[in-house]
Amino acid sequence: MEGECVSEGKSVWVFSDVYDLALEMLGKGRELADRLQSGLAAIIIGNNIQDKANEITKYGADTVYLIDSPALRDFQADAYLSILYDLTTNHQPEILLIGSTKNGKPLAARLATRLGTGCVPDCTRLNIDEDRRLVGERITYGGNATAKVAFKSKPQIATVPFRAFEKPKLQNRNGQVEKLEAKIEEPRIEVIERKPLEASNVRIEEADVIVSCGRGLEKKEDKALLDELSTVLCGQVGCTRPLAEDRKWFTEWVGLSGHKVKPKLYVACGISGVIQHVAGIRDSKVIVAINKDPEAPIFEMADYGVVGNLYEILPALKEALKKQLQ
Repeated sequence: MEGECVSEGKSVWVFSDVYDLALEMLGKGRELADRLQSGLAAIIIGNNIQDKANEITKYGADTVYLIDSPALRDFQADAYLSILYDLTTNHQPEILLIGSTKNGKPLAARLATRLGTGCVPDCTRLNIDEDRRLVGERITYGGNATAKVAFKSKPQIATVPFRAFEKPKLQNRNGQVEKLEAKIEEPRIEVIERKPLEASNVRIEEADVIVSCGRGLEKKEDKALLDELSTVLCGQVGCTRPLAEDRKWFTEWVGLSGHKVKPKLYVACGISGVIQHVAGIRDSKVIVAINKDPEAPIFEMADYGVVGNLYEILPALKEALKKQLQ
């Protein structure tokens, strides 16, 4: 890594290859940095991202390390790993929070291995103990328990999933942006072709209302029932893992192994409520369950339950809501 930058000392660092997740982590990063009486830094890697670097200081970052290059337009695991390793080795942050994305999870694990330190994945809570150690909490045993982990080595690396923490408010403040020149490693793989999956324009983690379906949905075409209800509620459609992985009706799913969500309203249609799915929706403010099986486990955690056939309930619910919302 070439270029001079001001060392943050024993600071807290934040990085994610998804910009919005980096913003969400800054709020918790600011809280941890204040507890340690240290600085908060963000790392931004990509191409033509100067505006984002300037903006991120207004969300709480004291320092932004900017690595901007046409060669980094797309995520490259080896290049990103080399950049993070050089920065971390040179400035020795106390804590490094990395976004728990499809790219971020393996990147954090590889970085921790190269640094000879620990890494706790998917932390939904973070705090500082009396010994100034980072303490992370994560869901484990398929959602049946929560593990609390303290670090024994530094830097302390943890990955953070979407919506674990609230995005801080935009502030009228400025931080320092340090633009660095990186020696980019030659990638060991070559991308031959890209075929984007069909996906919603809005990430499901950001939805205030989610209408989700499980095995109770009999045909792919019946997804129209959920689309209609979600449109009335200005929400988004989700599903359980079997509908995405087994039936291939969706590209993504809600659950412990998929997207963890916390909308204001979650409507579970024909979902039995296995623990892996429940672990992904447990932070929802209100859960409404619709299932024809009165013994379905989903009713145990639902705020409201409707025992009945979703093919009868959803059209009636849609019409009732349309009248109320007119």
